[in-house]
Amino acid sequence: MKKAILLTAMMAAGMSKANNQITIYSGNHQGALNTSQLTNAHNIPGFAVVNEHRQAEFTEGRFTLSINDVAEHIDPTTVTLKLDKNPDDIQILDQDFQFDLVSTEKLLLKYIDQSITVNHNQGDESIQTTGILLSTEGGLTLRTEAQKITTIKDWNQIEFPELPGGLLTRPTLVWLMESQVRGNQSFALSYQTKGMTWWVDYNILLSNQKKQCRMDLSTWVTLVNKSGTGFTETQLKLIAGDVNRVQRNQPRAIRKEAFAMTADSQFSEESLFEYHLYQLPRRVDLPNNATKQIPFLPAIYDIECRHVLEYNGSQMQRINYHRPVTDRNYLQTGNTKIDAFLLFDNDSENQLGHPLPAGRMRVNMMDSQGDNPQFIGEDYIDHTADNKTISLKLGQSFDVTGSRTQIDFQSEKHSMTEQFRIVLDNQKNHPQLVEVIEPLYRWSQWQIIAQSDDHEKLNASTIKFTVEVPAKSSKTVTYQVRYDWQPGQ
Repeated sequence: MKKAILLTAMMAAGMSKANNQITIYSGNHQGALNTSQLTNAHNIPGFAVVNEHRQAEFTEGRFTLSINDVAEHIDPTTVTLKLDKNPDDIQILDQDFQFDLVSTEKLLLKYIDQSITVNHNQGDESIQTTGILLSTEGGLTLRTEAQKITTIKDWNQIEFPELPGGLLTRPTLVWLMESQVRGNQSFALSYQTKGMTWWVDYNILLSNQKKQCRMDLSTWVTLVNKSGTGFTETQLKLIAGDVNRVQRNQPRAIRKEAFAMTADSQFSEESLFEYHLYQLPRRVDLPNNATKQIPFLPAIYDIECRHVLEYNGSQMQRINYHRPVTDRNYLQTGNTKIDAFLLFDNDSENQLGHPLPAGRMRVNMMDSQGDNPQFIGEDYIDHTADNKTISLKLGQSFDVTGSRTQIDFQSEKHSMTEQFRIVLDNQKNHPQLVEVIEPLYRWSQWQIIAQSDDHEKLNASTIKFTVEVPAKSSKTVTYQVRYDWQPGQ
């Protein structure tokens, strides 16, 4: 019959670095964090799953195992401990996460009615006073060996004989367990923690060629660790995708379609459930309260791209039809600004074809001398699958402008017609292609009944005209649209 022996193993369990792994989930689609976010782990949009292999002395019977070098912002509901061999040989009775960390205030409260030594100033002299601490309200109140009551409002240093029980220097996980094994045992420890995130910064260098659009691309992963502990020689994995955290379990891999890169500092990629997992082949150190940057993809040169000017005079992006808009004054005129976009295809024919995590894309362009890159704009991308076109809004054109004017409007009982004139003005020394985007926002049932140029239907509510505007000249586009609806709509 086994005896119920209660022992306490208060130690930092030894860590086997060979199989340690941390998987960081990014909730940051726009890259970069401001100073206020970096000072508070709860404001960091992301989390991590930590998987470690440790060793500790186990005692047969009932005993307590404590580990005091875990993340401060751990989610204790996600902690699991499992022996590497014969996991059924232990039974966990309860599990605690103790985070009552030591501080001057807590130490003083623990030392009420006990002796402490206080270094403080008396005039220009620094003296020490030893006595029984009676109160901490409004300063320190001591009863000295001479039975005098002394109040000290300001002090330089306090000496405590020892660290009282119940206070911790680091967050600690504690298990009470029944064990059928003794001696040094290896086990796996897993938990989730706040205070960690990652994102990708994309740097584009655009060539200064008039007739061809070519660009170079370099990428960097930025890692933030504010979890409350550092990780050394750890296998790093990154998850890109929007993970629903109501379900605490990690996503289960159901398909793996991986590409690998041979360089030691570059990530491999595979599909994981509905997300993408990126793994660095070498091990890394992730110090606490620090950021780290690692190259994400190898630099890619001479990528084909397209420079597009787009004019949306109404400035409408999305349309939700509720009822026909019959007010003739609705959006009669439009803005004059024409947006400048950089587009490129994320496919293998264009030297790409990788799933790209969300992040910020900065674009620089070589100046006319060809030796100095100049910043020309930036935009964010969301998680983007391969074989998709990436469109970056970089700013607005200086030399090409537009105007949009309603020139006719007729309304009947269950229909209406509207006509617009769009004038594009080009002050450049060469012709310029412009894409004119026209959302048809008055009703979902529409028909183009007249037009000066051919249009392309982009979706159920938007058409596009692609026109060339001559150098130092202008181009006019007109169209007429008819809307129809049924009674009661």
